[in-house]
Amino acid sequence: MVAWGSGDRARIGSTVLFQGPMGNTTDSCMSQYDIPALIAGYSRGYFLMADETGNDLGWYCSRERTLIPLDDRFRYPKSLRRVLNQNRFTVAIDRAFRDVVEGCADRDTTWISEELKEIYWALHCAGYAHSFETWQGDHLAGGVLGIVIGGAFIGESMFYQIPDGSKVAMVKLVEHLRCRDFLLFDAQMMNPHLERFGAYNIRDRHYEVLLHRATQHRCSFC
Repeated sequence: MVAWGSGDRARIGSTVLFQGPMGNTTDSCMSQYDIPALIAGYSRGYFLMADETGNDLGWYCSRERTLIPLDDRFRYPKSLRRVLNQNRFTVAIDRAFRDVVEGCADRDTTWISEELKEIYWALHCAGYAHSFETWQGDHLAGGVLGIVIGGAFIGESMFYQIPDGSKVAMVKLVEHLRCRDFLLFDAQMMNPHLERFGAYNIRDRHYEVLLHRATQHRCSFC
């Protein structure tokens, strides 16, 4: 599975992410990343991406944003309905967060650099980044990686290891967000896969209004 999408985007600046020396964050939730600055960036509609070399991480924005509807506009293929009725998958939240990040980054060309992986981990430890996962027995089938701010779920990427794993994760995630009274499911940029679920584009100014409203809305993801 590719990242959410690839489209018209513009770089707006380099990251200012550290409060001090980076240190080693691999085995601990201790982090030198400036979490409030990161959340402020996402709350303004920006998103982090690295270049193809993985050495240049920066903030980006887009003239259009793609949303997954949380109302009756959400849809999915009939073939997936049969899969759902078979109950082949179970779902979990944050059971294998690092594995989901690695799965999302595991592709020929990735914008999820090693540094960005550690930023996701820092945001996870701070309660903002989450993985919504599908499992088949003890095997991770797929998952969605996202940032949660108030009533906004900002989808960063998704992947699968077992066919239909990410599709089921998408459907179950929408159900979860509805139950938790979320207002916004941001998928960032359109691709053909998302179109099958009723995804639609809005202009950046409209998105900024919806994002501000959603981030001020109190919700609990877990």
